[in-house]
Amino acid sequence: MSDPLSRLLETRDWLLADGATGTNLFNMGLSSGEAPELWNTDQPENILALYRSAVAAGSDIFLTNSFGANAARLKLHGAEGRVRELNRIAAELGREVADAAGHAVVVAGSMGPTGEIMAPMGALTHEIAVEIFHEQAEGLKEGGADVLWVETISAAEEFRAAAEACQRAGMPWCGTMSFDTAGRTMMGVTSAQMAALVDRLAHPPIAFGANCGVGAADLLRTILGFVAAGPERPVIAKGNAGIPKYHDGHIHYDGTPDLMAEYAVLARDAGATIIGGCCGTMPEHLRAMRNALETRPRGPRPTLDEIAAKIGGFSSASDGTGEEAAGRERRGRRRG
Repeated sequence: MSDPLSRLLETRDWLLADGATGTNLFNMGLSSGEAPELWNTDQPENILALYRSAVAAGSDIFLTNSFGANAARLKLHGAEGRVRELNRIAAELGREVADAAGHAVVVAGSMGPTGEIMAPMGALTHEIAVEIFHEQAEGLKEGGADVLWVETISAAEEFRAAAEACQRAGMPWCGTMSFDTAGRTMMGVTSAQMAALVDRLAHPPIAFGANCGVGAADLLRTILGFVAAGPERPVIAKGNAGIPKYHDGHIHYDGTPDLMAEYAVLARDAGATIIGGCCGTMPEHLRAMRNALETRPRGPRPTLDEIAAKIGGFSSASDGTGEEAAGRERRGRRRG
């Protein structure tokens, strides 16, 4: 393939993705309840600063500020008519930063979930979901995104709809789900089921994996689940910087740069090729991750005990795939 991400993957055995969008923008003054995507037109210098901070910290890939820029989510802010515009500008700003970097940097057009429940459980049909994602994909394509990046998906049906939308747009893409419910997504998808789903798609992603979720340890357990399935394509790990804690009226993540550096090395050794952070991950975390990946030699695949010892315990007793996953173990609490 001729897209920039595939070309990078041909020459590198790991790539560093970016960190948090929301956490960084809140630190710049974004208000709770405010749509971050509106800053693409209202505060473009802050969005440029966000992208530049990721590149300066060593990211090979950064995601555009377009996670919630689909019609279903923007409707909550009376901006459903601005989907194409907000996505195009998110990518144009990214293109400006990447083209000025002086080396290969991939602009990934972020596409988050619709926020609706797919049929038959909810009212969102496959056809409507494809239309919602396709509108967003075309805006990102128009703005110059190198690839589309579908993330934080919970339902297999929504993942399929996003894949079809990327195909309609004629764009390469990557896709991640959030395994935040005792090793499964909120809609019950396991790591093994996602790996099988990806292989059956008519327009499969360049790479797939997990993002967000509970903590870095849980995410690494999911990565081990992907690798055990023997995937043909690269695996993505984008874990949160620790666990969210409420302090002085704000949510803070307790993961230090040293912890995220340890997580990055463990993710690489577990089998991930594209490694980044999600909620709470700041430029200082990314710099520590990049340094660790560059300076620490590749090691054997870590065991669950090694992961727990190095970055903390798991939030549940199983990864969601065991016989008891739907019962007692899914109600487990974090031990570490």
